[in-house]
Amino acid sequence: MREEFRRVFGEAADGVWAAPGRVNLIGEHTDYNDGFVLPFALPQATLVAARRRADGLVRAHSLFTGETVEFALEELRPGGVDGWAAYVAAMCWSLRTAGQAGLLAEDVDVAGVDLLIESDVPHGAGLSSSAALECSVGLAVADLAGAAVRPLEMARLAQRAENDYVGMPCGLMDQMISMLGQAGHAVLFDTRSLQPTPVPLAPEGDAEVLVIDTRAPHRLVDGEYAARRRQCEEAARVLGVESLRVLSDTEADVAEILTPVEDEVLRRRARHVLTENRRVIETVDLLRAGDLAGVGERMRASHLSLRDDYEVTVEEIDVAFEAVSAQGVHGARITGGGFGGCVIALAPVGLHERVRSAVREAFAADRFTEPEVFRAPPAAGARRVV
Repeated sequence: MREEFRRVFGEAADGVWAAPGRVNLIGEHTDYNDGFVLPFALPQATLVAARRRADGLVRAHSLFTGETVEFALEELRPGGVDGWAAYVAAMCWSLRTAGQAGLLAEDVDVAGVDLLIESDVPHGAGLSSSAALECSVGLAVADLAGAAVRPLEMARLAQRAENDYVGMPCGLMDQMISMLGQAGHAVLFDTRSLQPTPVPLAPEGDAEVLVIDTRAPHRLVDGEYAARRRQCEEAARVLGVESLRVLSDTEADVAEILTPVEDEVLRRRARHVLTENRRVIETVDLLRAGDLAGVGERMRASHLSLRDDYEVTVEEIDVAFEAVSAQGVHGARITGGGFGGCVIALAPVGLHERVRSAVREAFAADRFTEPEVFRAPPAAGARRVV
């Protein structure tokens, strides 16, 4: 990275920062409903080499696209930069206006920066490549500005960047796990209190998480994600609560809770959120007890709920889910926001090749693009590398 930085910008970088992508073991579409999520950070990460400037300009070069984008900090306005560079601009804007937004005590004095960006987080696969880019850029820019930004603060700044600059109404899960991931652990986040609780995954040698990247395009800014969020907000309004999380904290029967919701679509959306929150808490207890079969049952139930009640799966996802589920795994489910992306499986060690062959055969039969299958050990969160 440092050599590439010198080649592109003609001078040495001041440092290199990294932030990982993520897999969500369970707890989908619950974060923007103040609910529970159980993600972990991936080994795959976005790296940013950076050098401070003093002229108010940002130059960002992507090694993936070969493109260099330049913009003036004083001219940053939401929506003013598009493509991959929008996330870079969004983080600079979010840091520069953090005090105004009440997320930090004062705005971060960003004087300008050169950024070289490299990533092995699969793009468009539902593994939070955008959060990895936001958090790595945010760390680099804040460090070079001499600002001490705590991990949770950085996560909230990154969420604001994506919500208010890029225009994607995401929750906070992706940014939180990118900043707060721990090797060997998933992290239970209560997105209402923002309290993180590390949860050890299966001991090494007992099980592993496999990721099946279906290569089905994963596009969330096209309105479907935002529509789901609006539907949940409307269901909460009908039920007379601030968020659906309030109703997840009760022991009452879900069908009984949802009786006032007459609209069938709203009822199904709310049913997913309420049952998914319960599945997250049950999964944490089962992991601590070493009951991997029980974890797998919750994963399967989560997938079926996302398919039938939340309606965010696509054909490639469902074909992968069925193919993987027939290979002796503990459980499998879609991960990420849906409408494409990845399936994950909690599998006994040694099933990797069997799973890969089965999914590729199923995809070939349906003439889908050949999928990728890889292991995903939980990794550490964002950090300065050099």
